[in-house]
Amino acid sequence: MSSTFGSVFRVTTFGESHGQGIGAVIDGCPPRLPLSTAEIQQQLDRRRPGQSHLTTPRKESDTVSILSGVENDVTLGTPIGLFIPNSDQYPKDYGHLGNIPRPSHADYTYQQKYGIRASSGGGRSSARETAARVAAGAVAEALLKSAHGIEIVAWVASVGDYETPSPDPLEINRAAVDALPVRCPDPATAAAIEQDILAAKEDGDSLGGTIGCVCRHVPAGLGEPVFEKMEAVLAGAMLSIPATKGFEIGSGFAGTRMRGSRHNDPFVKKNSGLGTITNYSGGVQGGISNGEPILFKVAFKPVATIGKPQDTVDFDGNQVTLEARGRHDPCVLPRAVPIVESMAALALADLALRQRARG
Repeated sequence: MSSTFGSVFRVTTFGESHGQGIGAVIDGCPPRLPLSTAEIQQQLDRRRPGQSHLTTPRKESDTVSILSGVENDVTLGTPIGLFIPNSDQYPKDYGHLGNIPRPSHADYTYQQKYGIRASSGGGRSSARETAARVAAGAVAEALLKSAHGIEIVAWVASVGDYETPSPDPLEINRAAVDALPVRCPDPATAAAIEQDILAAKEDGDSLGGTIGCVCRHVPAGLGEPVFEKMEAVLAGAMLSIPATKGFEIGSGFAGTRMRGSRHNDPFVKKNSGLGTITNYSGGVQGGISNGEPILFKVAFKPVATIGKPQDTVDFDGNQVTLEARGRHDPCVLPRAVPIVESMAALALADLALRQRARG
């Protein structure tokens, strides 16, 4: 099973959703980087369950411990071990599902691949695993900010039929995103989205949507030619997040409806170098960052666990009616914001260190 991301800044996550805990091991983080538990905890608090009436009722403090690689709040250059205990797991809630592959979950595919699977909560395929990514991503963010002043901000861009007016990518910040529980920076749209999520929750159903993200102050030159292009690495990072179904960068699919004369980004003199007037490229050209803000969007499907009875079959092919008992979010988008930021940080940290290795 591939549980490692990155080639220079390497992160391996471990643990199951209803086991003793989850965690991450980071290898390749440079020494002498200031890093405190509080920095990591801040991002974990934004992802943790039970934040509001819009999320799963599972109560996890997601309190992180740094097991190794840091001394006196400074990295040593050795592997950094991070651990987050599970304190509110209820495996018995899944006992009735032992012989039933849940619709649109990974029960069937894991069973086919390994001949065995975690007996409760999806195991490694559960979104619980993403807490480890967020912890590791906070370390990557600290590195990127220290080395380049890079800022990464994500927000809920749409839920269901409601779409957020595009924020100014140079001005949007996490305080504005976190001001409302929906994590949509436009109050009117946020109110409509909140009511839509609550209606789905009341109906025992779920909703999907998209998350937008901007990475500012990324220096030109990051990204490898051909197979390790910046957008390819980002796409791989984002599509590794549970429930993701799509990725677009810059103009994305909308760019297919434009002519080249309008879509091209003309260069102009900016500060000590060049920049572009427009940014349909999304900050990446030829797979390499061009110094403009990197803009992308990630699509998330509706949560697969719902409260409605579902007609399906068990592993033996017998007709059954599935009654879900597990705790779940009616919409993952608000809690997925820091996950998207963290995976972006992991991708950029790895590419930045690869570039630095060129000398």
